[in-house]
Amino acid sequence: MSKVTKGARRSLIWLAAILVAIYGLLAVGVLTGNASWTPGLALDLAGGRQIILTPVLDEGATQEIDQSDLDQAVSVIRQRVDASGVAEAEITTQGNNIVVALPGTPDDATVDLVAQAAQLQFRPVLLVGDPSPTTTDDETVTESDETPVAEPSASASATPEPTPSASEVANLITDAEPEPSASPSAVLLDAAVPEASPSPSAETTDEAAAEPEDASSFAWLTEDVMADYAALDCLDVENYGGRTMGDPDAGYVACSSADFAKLAMGPVEVTGDDLETASSGPEMSQTGSFTGGYEVRLQFNSEGAAKFADVTTRLVGLEDPRNQFAIVLDGVVISHPVVQSRITNGEASISGNFTQEQAEQLANQLKFGALPLSLEVQSNQQISSTLGADQLEKGLIAGLIGLVLVALYSLVQYRALGFVTIASLIIAGATTFGVISLLSWGLGYRLSLAGIAGLIVAIGITADSFIVYFERIRDELREGRSLKSAVDHAWTRARRTILISDAVSLLAAVTLYILAVGGVRGFAFTLGLTTVIDVIVVMLFTHPVMVLLARTKFFGEGHKWSGLDPRQLGRDTMYKGRGRVRTGAAAPKDGLTLAERRAAERKAAEGGAVAADEVGEPTAAEVAAVNDAAEVSEADADDAPANDRKGDV
Repeated sequence: MSKVTKGARRSLIWLAAILVAIYGLLAVGVLTGNASWTPGLALDLAGGRQIILTPVLDEGATQEIDQSDLDQAVSVIRQRVDASGVAEAEITTQGNNIVVALPGTPDDATVDLVAQAAQLQFRPVLLVGDPSPTTTDDETVTESDETPVAEPSASASATPEPTPSASEVANLITDAEPEPSASPSAVLLDAAVPEASPSPSAETTDEAAAEPEDASSFAWLTEDVMADYAALDCLDVENYGGRTMGDPDAGYVACSSADFAKLAMGPVEVTGDDLETASSGPEMSQTGSFTGGYEVRLQFNSEGAAKFADVTTRLVGLEDPRNQFAIVLDGVVISHPVVQSRITNGEASISGNFTQEQAEQLANQLKFGALPLSLEVQSNQQISSTLGADQLEKGLIAGLIGLVLVALYSLVQYRALGFVTIASLIIAGATTFGVISLLSWGLGYRLSLAGIAGLIVAIGITADSFIVYFERIRDELREGRSLKSAVDHAWTRARRTILISDAVSLLAAVTLYILAVGGVRGFAFTLGLTTVIDVIVVMLFTHPVMVLLARTKFFGEGHKWSGLDPRQLGRDTMYKGRGRVRTGAAAPKDGLTLAERRAAERKAAEGGAVAADEVGEPTAAEVAAVNDAAEVSEADADDAPANDRKGDV
């Protein structure tokens, strides 16, 4: 068995292993009752539940709800829904109402989660650790718990990051009018990456066993709190939305959306009720000049100012990271700045390497959390699909018609070779269906009508890749190569064209997915997914099958029904790629094929020149000998620059 044949069979084995893995995992999900053989459907095809919420201020509140507050409420609700695993949800505003449409049949916990009001808390920081879950013994924290987080490779937050990354200077909180004796340091401290996080060891273990002296005491790190701290995974998106806020009078652990660090904190000392408002703007130095950066300004009410003065007075004298306080919104730490001075007048500012957008985002989050706002459920009802089963049926029929037409065209144009196209489309369809069903189970993905449109478009993209390959094989046969040689040379050239074409399609799909909203993203997702699968099928199925077929008698000898008969291909038609051909000028010089010209040259060298009209059809042995002799020189010509190759397509 040749090396080429072994490589082809190995590729087919890899493809079979991929399909077995996909449907094996799906079977496990079906048997455990967590998955289905078919993908979940989105709102437009399956319907769902619609909840209309109305934001209401508490009695006696003087603030007003504006559009930015509604947008922030939508952001918080979307974060909760995403963390709960519900995909393809639609969350919009209509006037002063918030409309939440959840596909399928969401459970009661998800519905209750949507209607919860966001809470804002200020807690003192006790530990800052690595985002990954760790193990602990009975009384101590492992070294990995104390390792500060650097900058993880994947984002776990569903909302824009309001604070600088771990590699930048973190937040610095200063008094708007600092006292002379407590002026802030000239060096900004990095709250996200402290040099070390203290661990409650011998001395602090005794402290933890006693009653806490204040909110910054390690005594708040009880066994339950430390167990939660060790188990918390801040690389999991589910821990960035919809988490319970915990007991305000006990220790608490949460993830930071600013740098994905894991924080252990003391009890709540200041709440959103104590914060009057928040705003953002250019940062100013103590002399009143602009620094070029941006800051977030906090204004506390009289009661909050007194609480905050006590907090900053205690924290400013503690070691890192206990000189930080965490701002927790809806169970997620949105910032944990370092206290640089006592703040006694209720006016503070958070500064750092903010962009204008980051400062505005953090200010809006603080302002929203400070609102005495609740969400009242105006209606909670089941809704029918906006398009329904009728549109789904029509979409599937359209896809089936397109598939049948492609199959008929392939059989007419390529005869038996068309069955390779049909088999490739079946493999691509089975792979796509399995992957989408897995995504529906694992990530809650739901297929919309726009997504089905992307799958239908993919039929043409996939078939186009096969046509490029087959036509290149035909061109090589017209030049007089044997089928084995034609398959190898055609693959070298067609592969480049296929990869470039698919790369452009994938780039368009990714760009569309990032920039678009709603159903258009569903179209972009399935288009990108099928483009990747197209590359896999061509590499692991279509080309290996052609390599094996080229070694069969039916295809290798050019049977008239194989679609690869050199006599039926003709000499005056050459494929230029992607549906274009050239005729007439592409005919071989003197009306001879490559094999005939080589044979004539060989005879001329042996016994004198032979006129073109005196050269008859070469024997099979002569053709094989000429092709073998020309193999090396033609391979070199294939590698030459395109401008230097005459007749290259």
